[in-house]
Amino acid sequence: MMDITGKSMVLNRKEMALQKVEKIKNGLSAFAESKEVSDLIRKELKKQEIHVYEDKTEVGSWFIPVKEA
Repeated sequence: MMDITGKSMVLNRKEMALQKVEKIKNGLSAFAESKEVSDLIRKELKKQEIHVYEDKTEVGSWFIPVKEA
């Protein structure tokens, strides 16, 4: 689904979490504001055995990919 600017709109929290996991897999950091999305990201990262550093803040969590040596 697209919004008026041509950007894709996120349909639900699970889809949002999966999109953020894809960013992490591509070496980018991702931010989640809600606990629900953070939990979904953690679950998917564990399932795919993707290692990240998680920085929990008052406003949400940053998921930062860990460079494998």
